[in-house]
Amino acid sequence: MDFDRRQVTCPQGETSAGWHGPYPTSSPTAAPLIIARFTKSQCRPCPVRTRCTTTADSARSVGFPPRELRDLQLRVRAEQQTPQWQTRYAVRSGVEGTVNELAHGHGMRHCRYRGRHKAHLQHVFTAIAANIERLSRRPPTGESPPSRPPTAFQNYLDQHGITRPRSWRSARD
Repeated sequence: MDFDRRQVTCPQGETSAGWHGPYPTSSPTAAPLIIARFTKSQCRPCPVRTRCTTTADSARSVGFPPRELRDLQLRVRAEQQTPQWQTRYAVRSGVEGTVNELAHGHGMRHCRYRGRHKAHLQHVFTAIAANIERLSRRPPTGESPPSRPPTAFQNYLDQHGITRPRSWRSARD
């Protein structure tokens, strides 16, 4: 992407014919998009066209955020690869599991009662019940906890002889 020349170059060396936008998206919270278009005459003879586009007219369009947002996106993605960020995120991912359990497993998306105080009590009692449920699944002291049953995806990997790491976080290269 060359923001100064307002053009995009594809992996095969073709340069986009048009650059339009930024256009607002359908969501009020989503970033605006710039659209770069290639022509049919550029895309049709391309030997890797089927891996690039599936449009009926055989021309590719590429949508991406404006320069400031793209630079921010690249900077944040680079930061996410640092050990410090991954350590901070590990805490959040544990909390996300708990929030998901409360929302989907215990119906916390909808309140049974009206009023802030009653809603707060519902949240507290539900959290207590979730903790009791978790504690009841723990083995007696001194025993190691049982491992979780494998997921359908983990069973698929095992059936096809594909090795899987103990933690998916350690699978990153």
